[in-house]
Amino acid sequence: MNEGPTSGFQRRVLATTYTTASGTSTTSPTASEQQVTWFAETFARLTSHIGRAIQGKADQINLALLALVSEGHLLLEDVPGVGKTSLARAIAESISGSWHRIQFTPDLLPSDVTGISIWNQARARFEFKPGPVFSNIVVGDEINRASPKTQSALLEVMEERQVTVDGKPHHVPRPFVVVATQNPIEMDGTYNLPEAQLDRFLMKMAIGYPDLAAEADIVLSRHGGAPPVLDPVVGLDEVGRMIEVTASVRLDPQLVQYAVGLVHATRQSADIRLGASPRGTLGLLRASQSLAAAEGRTFATADDVKRLAVPVLAHRLLIAPEAQLRGVTAERVIGEILSTAAVPGGAVR
Repeated sequence: MNEGPTSGFQRRVLATTYTTASGTSTTSPTASEQQVTWFAETFARLTSHIGRAIQGKADQINLALLALVSEGHLLLEDVPGVGKTSLARAIAESISGSWHRIQFTPDLLPSDVTGISIWNQARARFEFKPGPVFSNIVVGDEINRASPKTQSALLEVMEERQVTVDGKPHHVPRPFVVVATQNPIEMDGTYNLPEAQLDRFLMKMAIGYPDLAAEADIVLSRHGGAPPVLDPVVGLDEVGRMIEVTASVRLDPQLVQYAVGLVHATRQSADIRLGASPRGTLGLLRASQSLAAAEGRTFATADDVKRLAVPVLAHRLLIAPEAQLRGVTAERVIGEILSTAAVPGGAVR
């Protein structure tokens, strides 16, 4: 990832100042050069390690890891057999935390995901038995093959990092990230994910078919077998530090306004029936902080926001029916908004 051109304001190394409801100005802690240098080196080590199992998909690996260090959930959508599950497993295996894989099927029950209270006869009381969602990384395979009722079981835990059973909250470990895969909705046996659940995914992306050279490497390296099992190269404590570093990357107030304006424009477009939510704005800025840290910068830029707008926002938009008939896509709408929006500093590019 190479840094694009930036305006003078974007290069200012100033801590972001916020004004609270009481009128008091506070300055957020900001990442140091040493911290982002360590972050960039660790991030590069992770991408290289995962690249051993996922050939020819450097951009997809980078985006997936940006979601991880932003502590955001990731949705991978594509046809079967292109490596969605392999990428999700490779990420989970590269981190020394706990992870579980859930195969979503039409007969899967919500309690199979979250857990259930079971009567303990010896103690004469109900005891909660945690489900596979109580892991640092949850790999949800073919999530849109489960019923809407089971899919909705993930809504609370994806947002609040807890599961409520019989009125009692049970917190999942931190960090907690869901890496889900789904097949295109046109395929048999799939359900649409609810809009509320789609909005909880920080990013959505496709894997795509490998090019000729990458596919040849895959065939030669596996000889028809399973992808290699990866050893952990990053510990949970390091992941926690990476999340803290990204959260302290500097956001200039003008950059915040730029991101807010982009998201607001999705709600004004005549081609959009439902625009991106404020959660989308927060996710866009959070991912931009992670991208900046991955490139060794202590501050985010408008270029970071522009590069992440499609993977962060596109899945949150609902295209109006008449626009669908004209072949309008969410990616196209976002591209048009980006091309006309004035970036901080007054330029349009």
